[in-house]
Amino acid sequence: MTDRAELRSTLETFATERVDPRFAELDTLDTRAQVRLMAEHGHRAVDAVAEAEKSIARAVDGIVERMRRGGRLIYIGAGSPGRLGVLDASEVPPTFGADPGLVVGVIAGGDTALRSAVEGAEDDAAAGAAAIVELETGPLDSVVGISASGRTPYVIGALQTARERGALAISLAGNRSAQMSADADIAIEAEAAPEIVAGSTRLNSGTAQKLVLNMLSTLAMVQLGKVYGNLMVDVRSTNEKLRARAERIVISATGCSPDEATRALAAADGSVKLAVGIVSSGADPAAVREALAAADGHLRVALAALASRSAADPAD
Repeated sequence: MTDRAELRSTLETFATERVDPRFAELDTLDTRAQVRLMAEHGHRAVDAVAEAEKSIARAVDGIVERMRRGGRLIYIGAGSPGRLGVLDASEVPPTFGADPGLVVGVIAGGDTALRSAVEGAEDDAAAGAAAIVELETGPLDSVVGISASGRTPYVIGALQTARERGALAISLAGNRSAQMSADADIAIEAEAAPEIVAGSTRLNSGTAQKLVLNMLSTLAMVQLGKVYGNLMVDVRSTNEKLRARAERIVISATGCSPDEATRALAAADGSVKLAVGIVSSGADPAAVREALAAADGHLRVALAALASRSAADPAD
């Protein structure tokens, strides 16, 4: 059997490559029926993520534990999975006010691959390893290797090197019993295929992987204190829409008037978290800043400390 024949035989066992006979007449259906079929089948992505809940939770806990000690979250993948990683990483700074280097997205073939296919990039295991070395990855970092098939050489090379360097290695695959799961400390397998268009893993597999990435980054930020309740209190107000959102967040968190929110944001130099602290506690900006620093940025903890201090010393 030739190498190509062996590969073809192997791929035929993967859900992501399987041809589902239920969709054999897809091209003969009218548009409404095609839309309905895709909508119905799309639920499989959500189900697949729910089935991986335990592994996802373990990954979040591991990422947060390392981030609290100064580590980073690094996504690495090829093709569509790589693009999803870069997308998720790029949304973290504006949403959560995080340093741009806290969550990093790497794609095989570099930035060119974000818009165009880079031939052979995903087959280069050495390049995946080199990307991890170039980032000076270490024991405080968490590396998430993303692959629909679960056998992408570039990603496997990255995960193996991440582990060798002491980082937490997390695999995110679209198939069960994925090859790269063996190279991970935590394996997340969200099998949402077969796809409605056979082998097109940007569909359900991609949706499932995006949902998992949403969970990893968002819940890490929640646990790091960048969310109060369900409000993004560290959002950066970089345009008019976000400035209006900042005001709404202060109002929602405190029940204050729009004028009070505007004044608090001005006193807080635009910091939503600080403004909420000022309105909620009645303390001056310096006291709220001090409480937030002592609470590692957790607003709820800071407010409790300010309330306790005020109760102990009513003169304040």
